[in-house]
Amino acid sequence: MKKISKRMTNLSSKVEDKAYSPQEGIKLVKESATAKFDETIEAHARLGIDPKYTDQQLRTTVALPKGTGQEIKIAVIAKGEKVSEASTAGADIAGEEELIDSINKGEINFDLLIATPDMMPKVAKLGRVLGPRGLMPNPKAGTVTTDLSGAIKEFKAGKLEFRADRAGIVHVRFGKASFSEEDLFANLKVLHDTIDRNKPSGAKGRYWKSLYITSTMGPSIEIDLASLQDSKEEG
Repeated sequence: MKKISKRMTNLSSKVEDKAYSPQEGIKLVKESATAKFDETIEAHARLGIDPKYTDQQLRTTVALPKGTGQEIKIAVIAKGEKVSEASTAGADIAGEEELIDSINKGEINFDLLIATPDMMPKVAKLGRVLGPRGLMPNPKAGTVTTDLSGAIKEFKAGKLEFRADRAGIVHVRFGKASFSEEDLFANLKVLHDTIDRNKPSGAKGRYWKSLYITSTMGPSIEIDLASLQDSKEEG
């Protein structure tokens, strides 16, 4: 059994066994981020879906209005002039066959992979390597496109791809502890709205089960879903 540190015990004691309003929860999660680095703030939403069924899967993107506060390394697989276009647009890595070969060998030095449609038959063969890491390009996620410049710009600015895991839980970072409470709240509202708008057609019963937010090294804090819905409608 893993031993809980005195620091975590102390922080957890400040979190009551209740659902907090978004504003209260964000204030508390910032106060709980006491590590010596700028902790990432994450949202963990449990949804009433069973992703083993194709009509209950959730995979989409969200453009956080206040960004993520995190730099990401983007790799692009394209051919010909599109490789140069990707590099000029800000891609950290761009290539053709040689990039596919290095990925196939397990050399994954990036956080996001974008590919042009004409390269997808070759990229598809990397499914065994990319799939488990959630890095396989997908048209729905905006990572299969001919508009490389636009896609790179959006993802660098704070656009995120996310999907529900096997248990129907979505894990998304939506800022840093250094963000203001207002900026974190703005991002959380947009994330909530995005998950709502992309409700799978096969979802049955109650869609939202629970929502927790946490910092990298802090305790989980439950957010009152009704309160978040009300604040979103007011906004």
